[in-house]
Amino acid sequence: MNFKEQMIAKKDLMEKELENCFTASNNSFEVHIQDAMRYSLLSGGKRIRPILLIEVAYAFGLKLNDVLDFACALEMIHTYSLIHDDLPAMDDDDYRRNKPSNHKIYGEGIAILAGDGLLTSAFNVMIKKCLQANEPHKYLKAMAIIGKASGHEGMIGGQVADLKCENKACKERELDYIHSHKTGKLLAAPLEVAGVLSGQDEKIVKSLSELGQIMGLIFQITDDLLDIEGDPDTFGKPIGSDEKNHKLTYPGFHGIEKSKEKISHLTEEGMKIINTLPGDHWFLTAFLKYLCKRNK
Repeated sequence: MNFKEQMIAKKDLMEKELENCFTASNNSFEVHIQDAMRYSLLSGGKRIRPILLIEVAYAFGLKLNDVLDFACALEMIHTYSLIHDDLPAMDDDDYRRNKPSNHKIYGEGIAILAGDGLLTSAFNVMIKKCLQANEPHKYLKAMAIIGKASGHEGMIGGQVADLKCENKACKERELDYIHSHKTGKLLAAPLEVAGVLSGQDEKIVKSLSELGQIMGLIFQITDDLLDIEGDPDTFGKPIGSDEKNHKLTYPGFHGIEKSKEKISHLTEEGMKIINTLPGDHWFLTAFLKYLCKRNK
């Protein structure tokens, strides 16, 4: 199976698993909030984070059942962040994945609660896995990695910096902080989790974290470029929202050509790390190349 086929197969797997993440309820209030949560969780998307976790886990000898709950949790956390990111108080985007944003369908209050619901559901899923696991300490450590990556020391910290730097002449170190935390931390997390759950030593887990940060930076710079040069129908949301919201971006700071050069340099650095990892990591190599060429 080649890279594209593998991505499609794992994406289909995740769609089925995510559909079963919520327990049916007869309570009208619970049904309403679950509808809002499911609307965004099941609206498509690349499922990059769970796929990365599953594929790297395979390369280290783990089975699907070892990581599937954590893969679902990662996608729930990512989706909650998108719901909140689209709100008028944040990026104020009316569309996500070619569909109206959550708050455009359910209203801002329910959209906030849908995001909150997905975040808490993610940790419930991981806690249940910890309670069932033969080696719960590994899963607790993995859960701590995801908690830190998604909290104020990770993704949320990056979001705060992003908001603080709007309409200001911020410096390059602030741009680096935004990218490494807002996107990089939650892309590094699945690689670190796969390393921890498979019993890799600290050196390997650190290398996986560094690789994830590189991938996160490539992903974010590419995203910034697509907001300038992309096709809105393919990209899934209007072009030019970063400029409209006065966002600090890599192309805005360094220009388009320098941004593309940075992607090439980061790709080389990523390949060096992959070549030091134990096991056959053909998927990581293909994924790194995919990040550079994606159009949505």
